[in-house]
Amino acid sequence: MSPAQAAPLNPRTAFGRNTRTLLWIDRYGGVAICLILTLFRRILGRDASPLRLRSGQARRPGDVPPSCRSILFLKLAEQGSTVLAYEALRSAVEKVGRENVYFLAFEENRFVVDILELMPAENVLTIRTASPWTMAASAVQRLREIRRRRIDACIDMEFFTRSSAALAFLTGSRRRVGFHAYFGEGPWRGDLFTHRVLYNPHLHTSQIFATLVRALDVPPERLPTFDFVPAPLSAPPPFRSAPEEVKEVRALLRGAGMPEQARLILLNANASDLLPLRRWDRQNYLELARRLLAEFPDLCLGFTGAPEEQGAISSLVEALGSTRCLCLAGRTSLRQLFVLYGLAEVLVTNDSGPAHFASLTSVDVVTLFGPETPLLFAGLGPRNHPLWAGLACSPCVNALNNRQTACRDNVCMQRISVEQVFHLTREIYRRRLSLSP
Repeated sequence: MSPAQAAPLNPRTAFGRNTRTLLWIDRYGGVAICLILTLFRRILGRDASPLRLRSGQARRPGDVPPSCRSILFLKLAEQGSTVLAYEALRSAVEKVGRENVYFLAFEENRFVVDILELMPAENVLTIRTASPWTMAASAVQRLREIRRRRIDACIDMEFFTRSSAALAFLTGSRRRVGFHAYFGEGPWRGDLFTHRVLYNPHLHTSQIFATLVRALDVPPERLPTFDFVPAPLSAPPPFRSAPEEVKEVRALLRGAGMPEQARLILLNANASDLLPLRRWDRQNYLELARRLLAEFPDLCLGFTGAPEEQGAISSLVEALGSTRCLCLAGRTSLRQLFVLYGLAEVLVTNDSGPAHFASLTSVDVVTLFGPETPLLFAGLGPRNHPLWAGLACSPCVNALNNRQTACRDNVCMQRISVEQVFHLTREIYRRRLSLSP
């Protein structure tokens, strides 16, 4: 059984609970680390990179870089963005073979990589995050393992965090690809990459990730300019569940009180601790639930969430006072959550990881955007339906400002009305009913 099959749905860790502290460390301690490593790289006068051939002879401008045999992806946090990296991962598999593609992530995020099934489970390397000290010790262990494997290329898919740039450099990979601010406003994180790619805020995240893989074939001195047109957006292949998994989840729903023939709409009232401003008010979810229950007498509503949210979700369900409302928070494993999405008609969620997880299944997803924009971060595929008020101050967080904002009042989420969400959800649900046998 893979870790993704067995792991409980518990995305909150030391990283989630201490986000502000870790961002502060990355901002101040990370600058010092990147400066030291940059000076080390320059003073040393040599770099284990494509800038030198294996013989030690300097490569001439315009020479074709040597072929790449193995690739490590570095994406520590944000589970939803890992789903958007599918095309980049697939391109790497085509390039070097699935046995030679590796992934480094925080321990709680590996299940997303496992679900995508693009590389062997043993190629997914994880950093434990129980505490900052545990995280540091675990990172050192993973770096030793990576250096022993002598992986040719490291692709840093974090946008502008200093810690990931330092990790990429310390892997010892000959090619290191990552985003560079150049003359933009992005945070400084040293000169630690051999292939510096310009972050384009006008490309969808899945396309900019694919650009990182393509950059491996470009002579470093030609970057950030190179002749590459990203492919049109396309949905990743659907999650595949076994018949016995479907039976387990159906039994779970029956145990929660859902009749056998009832249809299901899911509501996810949480958002990542990384950016709580993305939350739509819970009272809005209550009102939306009341309207859906009144409109569709044969419909059941399931409220999802992490185990530690079970109390809060239970209070929402109790406030509705309907036997057709189910508290599903903390009651599924990670794989069962994906199966649950496949059994539902619609998922209504804040902009968070579940919106991207659900895009791998057959459910229609209504995603509520505010501090970020669906133009860059919407789930892929025709069953994704973003709602965004488009205020003048929105989006206020992005890759170039390290997801920081001066906002303390998420008017962008408040402007999304219950009426809007209800009408869109009702339209989608009715359409699905008309297409069902």
